Parts: sequence; structure tokens; C-alpha cells
Amino acid sequence: MSQPASLPPEGLPGLDPHWSRLVAVPGRGLDEGTTREWHCLDTADALARVGAPVAGTILAVHGNPTWSYLWRSIAAESVAAARAGQPAWRVVAVDQLEMGFSERTGLHRPLPQRVLDLAAFTDALGLEGPVVTLGHDWGGVISLGWAVDHPEQLAAVALLNTAVHHPAGVPIPAPLRLARARGVLSAATVATTGFLETTLTLATPALSPEVKDAFRAPYRSADRRHGIGGFVADIPVDERHESFAELQRISRGVARLEVPALLQWGPEDPVFTDRYLDDLVDRLPHAAVHRYEGASHLVAEERPYAATVLEWLDGHSPGRDALPMVEPLRAKGAERVETDPESSDGFDTVSALRARTGSTSGNGDFVPLWHGLDQRAGDDGVAVIDMAAGRERRVSWRQLEAQTRNIAAGLHDIGVRKGDRVSLLVKPGPTLTAALYACLRVGAIVVVADAGLGVKGLTRAVRGSWPDFIIGERLGLAAARALRWPGVRISAERLPRAASAALGVSHSLSEVAALGAGKPVPAAPGPGDEAAILFTSGSTGPAKGVVYTHGQLSALRDVLAAHLEITPDSGLVTGFAPFALLGPALGTRSATPDMDVSSPRTLTASAVAAAVRASDAGIVFLSPAAILNVVATADALTAADQAALMRVRAFLSAGAPIGASLLTAIAKLMPNATPHTPYGMTECLLVTDVTLEGVLAAADAPDAGVCVGSPIGRNRVLVSALDADGRATGAPSAEPGVLGEIVISAPHLKSHYDRLWVTDRMATRETEPLAAATPGTRWHRTGDLGHLDAQGRVWIEGRTQHVIVTADGPIAPVEAEQAVEAVDAVRRAAVVGVGPHRLRQAVAVVETVPASARSALADPQLTAAVRASTAQLLAAVLVVPQLPTDVRHNSKIDRSRLSDWAERTLAGAKPSAP
Repeated sequence: MSQPASLPPEGLPGLDPHWSRLVAVPGRGLDEGTTREWHCLDTADALARVGAPVAGTILAVHGNPTWSYLWRSIAAESVAAARAGQPAWRVVAVDQLEMGFSERTGLHRPLPQRVLDLAAFTDALGLEGPVVTLGHDWGGVISLGWAVDHPEQLAAVALLNTAVHHPAGVPIPAPLRLARARGVLSAATVATTGFLETTLTLATPALSPEVKDAFRAPYRSADRRHGIGGFVADIPVDERHESFAELQRISRGVARLEVPALLQWGPEDPVFTDRYLDDLVDRLPHAAVHRYEGASHLVAEERPYAATVLEWLDGHSPGRDALPMVEPLRAKGAERVETDPESSDGFDTVSALRARTGSTSGNGDFVPLWHGLDQRAGDDGVAVIDMAAGRERRVSWRQLEAQTRNIAAGLHDIGVRKGDRVSLLVKPGPTLTAALYACLRVGAIVVVADAGLGVKGLTRAVRGSWPDFIIGERLGLAAARALRWPGVRISAERLPRAASAALGVSHSLSEVAALGAGKPVPAAPGPGDEAAILFTSGSTGPAKGVVYTHGQLSALRDVLAAHLEITPDSGLVTGFAPFALLGPALGTRSATPDMDVSSPRTLTASAVAAAVRASDAGIVFLSPAAILNVVATADALTAADQAALMRVRAFLSAGAPIGASLLTAIAKLMPNATPHTPYGMTECLLVTDVTLEGVLAAADAPDAGVCVGSPIGRNRVLVSALDADGRATGAPSAEPGVLGEIVISAPHLKSHYDRLWVTDRMATRETEPLAAATPGTRWHRTGDLGHLDAQGRVWIEGRTQHVIVTADGPIAPVEAEQAVEAVDAVRRAAVVGVGPHRLRQAVAVVETVPASARSALADPQLTAAVRASTAQLLAAVLVVPQLPTDVRHNSKIDRSRLSDWAERTLAGAKPSAP
């Protein structure tokens, strides 16, 4: 039954009734000769009152079962931006026919008709370019249909969770299978509000009752919900469906779009999973992408998508020649994309992809990471020693190079192509080394997420990066199977046939190597091609994927080799995962000591000595947590162990700075070694360095914090000063004594964060003038808090999110923590803030010696000693059995978590573990 369009009721939260209008639209297709009435939101009048010239129109299309109310935030924020003098973007957000407050025609509208409907609407509105389409759910597909059909008007496309292609042979998501089931479809979508109510639960945090009720407003009765059922019925599950051909047409057209693209995603969506994001990235390799970790289907209600859209558009003249900052090409399966234009995927050719993104193929003076391995291909000397599980396994340079070459050719033979992502779930050792260098050699992007992230963190990392292949040991493959991680599975070891079948393994690594034996390796990647995605520790939030190019990894190798004077005869012992794979790149032998790499505290002094003795290593790399246990187990060293450790000439602690006492303790075990404690991060592994001598010299300085030395080589460090609110808003400078955020530049600085465009923007905020003033440099805001001294040394004083903003201004936690840790009864300390912003009070949370059995207020004697140790006023002192730290380093204290815990505890909550 037909029902006319109407205006929404007034009083819906966040919706300005002045935006609503009804538009008469001459119909097309099924509606030819009939005029249909649409409801839409339109900010044209609001912008006219502002008097701002309109930059263009954002055409926003909702999905199922929402309506134009979904786009109220971008309508409001675009008007506010115009009032503030920023570019004025008109927002037109439609209610599709049969949906929202638009006309109910009583007709079934498959996808081809929906695309015609939208075109008829924009023609009736007289909409001219430039137009940016914005779509969610079904609205994403329909908006892209309009985009493909209107190239002259199209300026850009923006999408929230949606899909334009579903792989053949893969069932559609379970919630949709259930909703489409016979006897369920009508009952769940039309007769009842089941489908609507379920959708309204797909938001984190949950929608307020008022907002939920606003989404229900157009769908109060069954006769107004037929459009909901129609959309579910229109899902083209296979080629027999009436909308399948139109979906394929749109998906092919999307792959040919050259306009800027923005993809914002909620990865917890049970319907539009990362599978569909990955497909869109393949079709739009130039897109800016941001995954909002923890967000679900209604990402427009969960995260600040509108601000992101406007920031993305801000400063970019609309049109095809103006690309915003985008992620570099992920040339996934590039050689495979030269397909027939009528193929179901319809990607562009390789040359077109490279032309669109500026991907470099020239090598110039670039020396690839595997150069050292190639140089020693005929050498029977030892390249890698694996000491795991008490067994000593030696692999020569000749063997390693041959196996790497065979695996590389074999990977190409089974379909691994330049730009494909390969997740490596293998412990450090010869197998991982050969697999990693083979992947790099064929241009695949290695995804390295170590077990220290935990199962939950690993799952986030693997799903977020969406690998095409997984090379794993049995435990990793079992996790991949159980947790449904994506990717073709390759076992690092040869498994029994039954085990391979159970784990979904397609090949073993030895089978891959056998396939590649005697076959040529494809052309090598260039310096600008993506090489690796390394994940942060997750100590400051969900682990982030950090993308490095081949050129940046080679620059890291070079700065490390130059700084530590590494030669082919140096030899390395690597007890820190990120450095465990650099031996072949540096052209020197390396040994991995007997330890659980996911738990650094399992490394003993005896294991280090055994690795040094086996490899005759002159350089040792360890993490801070590993050093603690090495020092603690030093009494077990034999005379032979001590003699071996005397051969070490350089020791490096990487992952987090360590203090003079621990450096001194490790120096006693390696008396002829120069101890180094460099400062760096996953985004830039070596920024500054300081030796034990430098740490002791800095002890007499009046500066607060931990001295991490001076920048290495061509690296540069500046500081962005804090304002009264504790935010780093100052122009980055080298002025001594200014507390603020550390800003760095280095040749080996990462390329970008993987699918975290907003995070990338924050990390490079206000660094453009620096890059312009020093051509060829790239800059990164680290999130670390500190200052420079008059000698140019860097002092770290915490993290920017841990600044305590008191009534007297912002303070950093580390100075007080260092003072508290000097108290005899204190093992470790964290100083955190409690109370309202700008009135926060400092609280000390300490581990004691001996350890406290439970969390509680400190006794009066300890409280007095702690307060007397520091000039910082402390509102309270709390004791805990153990401070919360990250798993990878076991050293980065989670002060944000501690602050929340201390707030609850001091407010009267029952003390518990933080």
C-alpha cells in the first residue's frame, strides 16, 4: 500500500528540523511516468544563512534499516565548520524510497532500481558537482553505483561498513543467512521489529534510549517496514539473483575510480567484516583507511566519522586532480589483476595501479635487505644458530641463501605476489629467517605480530592486517583455525596428512621450497614498496600495525651497522625479537638464545653465555625484561660462561630505556662490553643512544626524567611544548628545558600506520612546516613526554596521556617515580593522577620489597618514606603485588589503567588487582 512522504517528528536528538525537506522526483525504471516524494536532510539553507561559498555537496546514503538520521552528525558539523570559516560542504542525506520518511510505494526495489532512484533524486534536486558520495551498509553500494555513473560530477567517495563483492563459494554472514531463512524473513523484518532492534544493538558504546527511539521513528508499524524486508531479500547471494549483475557492474566500476577515497570501518561488525574492507582496499588501493578498533556496524554512532570526513576534505580542492593524503599502494596480488574487463573482480592493470599511486620501481642506490645474504651465498660459514629447547641448530650462509631462494620461488609458484600480505607465526630461528627473507624477496609484505600480544591482541592484529597467507607453526595454525584468522595456511613444519587437513593447511614450507627449487625468483621490489607490518606492543592501547618500506628497513640496517660498527665477523646474540632477524641483513652470523620469545623473563644468564660461546658473538641485544632475569640468574654462571661473556664488546638494551643500576649490573657480567640503552619505538627502532658512561655522567645533571642520549646519525629530535591543559600544542623546537611531546625524524622512520589514517594524521600533526623547511625529512609525534637539555640530550619523562594536570599546571610522572624508587622498600613505582582535570592530585602506586600480598593503602611508615623522597605532593600511596605492564617488554607500566584503578580504590571501592 502506498503512503506519502512526511517530515520527521520534531524533538529527535541531534536533528535540526530545518534541515528536513520533501522533494518531488520524476521516477525512472519501475516508476517511469510517476512522481515519487522523497524526504531528505539538506543543509543548503543553513549554509546560505552563514553566507559561506559552498565547496561541494556530500551526498549521504543510509543503509538498512536506518534512515537519514544516521547522518545528523556530519550535517551539524559541516554547518559548524562553515561558521568557523572552514570550507562549507553542503550535506544532502536521503531517505531512500520505502525507508525513513520517504514515500512507501509498495513496490519491490532491487539494486538496479535503487541506483536509478538515487540518480533521479539528484537530477530532480538539480545537484551539480563537485559531489562526494558517502554511504553505509546498502547505502554504500548504492552511493557507489551513483559514483560510477556520474564521473563528471564525482569528486570523491567515502564509505562506512559496506561491501561491493562477496567471494564465490563463501556463505554470506550468519546473521544475514538467518534473516533470509524461509519463514524468518518476513517475520523478522516486517511483521516484527526483530531485524531493526538487532541492528540497534550493534554499537559500542550502546546507543542511548532516545537515539534508539529516533531510529525507530519511521518504522512504528509493519506496513512501514516492507522496505527493511525488501533490502534483506535483495542480497545477491549468487549469480542467479536479480541484483547480482548490477552488483558486479558496480564492483568493476569501483576498481576504475581514480578519485580520492576514504574508508572508515568498525571491525566488530558481524556482517561487514574485515573481509569486505580488504576487498575495497584492493579495488581502491589509493584510499585513506581507518579501522576504529572496538567499533561495530553502526560506526557512525560510535566514532567521530564526521570530523574525519571533514578533515579529509579540508584543504583539498575538490576534483580529480586533488588527492588527499593517502596510504601508499598496497599492490596486493598486483600481477594477478590484469583481468578481462568483464571479469567478476575487474581490477585495473598493474601499470595503471602504479601510475595512479606513484609506486616506484627504480632501485637507484638502494641496497636491499637481502644483499648481505646474497653476498655470502657461497659461504659455508655459520649464518644462524638456534639454541631453542636446549638444542643447537646451525645453518650456513650457503644453506640459508639456497633455502630462501627456493622458498621465494616456491611462494611465487603457489600464488604469492608482490603486495600480498603474509603473516609469520613462527618463533625466531632459521625457519623464520628463511621465510621472512623469501617473502621480502618476492615483494610480499610480511606481517609480524609476536606472541607477546596475547591471543586477543594477535587476533586483532591478524584480522586487522587481513593477510593473504599465513606461515605458521602448529600452535599458530591451530589458533588461526579456531579463531578464523584469514589467509591460505602454510605449515612451517611437515605435518601428518590428518593434522594438515584439520588445520586447513594447504602446503608445508618444505613443499613450497621443493616447488621452487631451480626456478627463477621474480623481479625484486623497489625501495618505495611496502615490505613489512610490525605491531606495537599494545602498551598504550590496541597494538598498531606499523608499515615499513624496503628502503626504510634498509636504512634501519645501515644506521645500526654504522652505529655499532658491525662487520661480517661481529656476530650477534639476539634476545629481542625485532633484532633477531637482522643478522643476515647485516651480513653477520646471529644466535637466538634458549628462551620463550613471548616471555622475555625466561632468558637466563647461562642461556646468553651459551649463545655467545656458540656464535663467538661480540654484540648482544636484549630487552629490559630479559635483562632483569639475566642479572637475577647470574649466580649460575660457570667459569666457562664468564669467559665467553668477556668476549662481548657491545651490549644493547632495546625496547625501553633502563637505569644506571641495571646497566651497571649487566656490565659486570660483560666487563669488556660497552653497554648501550637506545631510545626508540616500533615506529622508529633507533632514535637516540646513550652508554653507561653517558648515563652516569647525566646523573649529576639537574634534569628530570631518564636520559636516553643524543640522536644517532642523521636522526633529529625536537619537542612540542605542553600548554596549560597538558596538550602538546607548541611548535616543535630544540629549545632546552621545555617539557612537551618528543617529535622525531629519521631515514628509517616508518611509512605509516596500517589502516589507521586518523592516527597517522595525529602522529604528523603540525609537522608539515618542518618537512617543508628540511626537504626529504619526515616527522613523527611519538606520544612520549620529555625535554632536551643544553647539550642536545633527550630526557624522557613519561607519555603525553599520562600528564597530570594539576591546579598549578601539568606535571610529568617520571621525576617523582625515580625519587620514589630510591626508597629501600620500593621495587618499582608509578605516579598517576586522580580527580577532575586541572585539579588532579598525584598518587604513588608501588611494588614493594618483599612483594605485597594484596593491593591496599600503604602502611604509615612506607607512606611517610615515599612522601619524603619526592618534592611532588602525593595525595596517597598505594601498594600492589605487581604493576600492570605490557607483555612484550614487561616494563612499560600502564599508567592510564592504574589511574582509573586508583580513582576507584580511593573512592571506596573494594581494593583489587589493577
